[in-house]
Amino acid sequence: MEGCPMDVVFNQVFAGLSMASILLIIALGLAIIYGTMGVINLAHGEFVMLGAYATWALQSFAGLGVVTSIPLVFVAVAAVGWVIEKVIVQRLYTRPLDTILATWGIGIILQQAITLGVGTESHFVRGPQWLSGNVEIGSLVMSNYRLFVIAFSAAVLGVSWLLMTRTEFGMRLRAVIQNRGISECYGIEAKKVYSITFAYGAGLAGIAGALITPLFSTIPTMGTGLVVDAFLVVIVGGLGSIIGTATAAMLIGEVTALFSIVLNDTLGRIAVLAGIIILIRFRPRGLFPSDIRR
Repeated sequence: MEGCPMDVVFNQVFAGLSMASILLIIALGLAIIYGTMGVINLAHGEFVMLGAYATWALQSFAGLGVVTSIPLVFVAVAAVGWVIEKVIVQRLYTRPLDTILATWGIGIILQQAITLGVGTESHFVRGPQWLSGNVEIGSLVMSNYRLFVIAFSAAVLGVSWLLMTRTEFGMRLRAVIQNRGISECYGIEAKKVYSITFAYGAGLAGIAGALITPLFSTIPTMGTGLVVDAFLVVIVGGLGSIIGTATAAMLIGEVTALFSIVLNDTLGRIAVLAGIIILIRFRPRGLFPSDIRR
């Protein structure tokens, strides 16, 4: 980055942090689901899309703002995830390839359902009026809404970590991960734990969809590209590690943003993917590998 003005570098660092915060919330749901159940959920991007459309509907028909809609969106998308887990995914735990195909099919169904019901045109969602404007520190310009997204993603990370490590549910979850058979002997209902975990992961994706509506076009295919980046975050982070997911989201977001200065957006993305391939070659279990259900 020699010769590049420092104000450009600082603004790109902020842009990378903003990108990382969005990736973090999406990837957290993936990491928790995979770390608990060993399920690769290819419908996760569609949960993000459902969250975005739920936010648009709440704003258009109920007059609710983006921030006000977040709790309702979380509950609604979590409920969809809970039903999908109960009806389909729960029957496929011992058949991982079938689970991949099933969740891929569910994602297509959700996309087509939104296309048929709402249409393919892009929908606009207004950002919160009280978060309009920017914070300027010298030549660094930071959007108030993006600052809110960064702070909110940090709060979601903290709540998820506390839920998994400092609550009775988290204790039951860790017991099921370590040994499902023995944990069931002690009265822990593994199926119930899996259902709640899958619903929570889906709800997090819904929250991410709500937060990005003022920043991204709300269209039926919006989740596809986002979930690819989220999968990269989970792989680099260590396939189920919450701390690893946070570290990987920050790393990928910042490196992508900084590479776009030296190269361009396309070449920068290629360079990031090449770096991830090299990392996986030498650390196939990611930066912070964790034990998952076998």
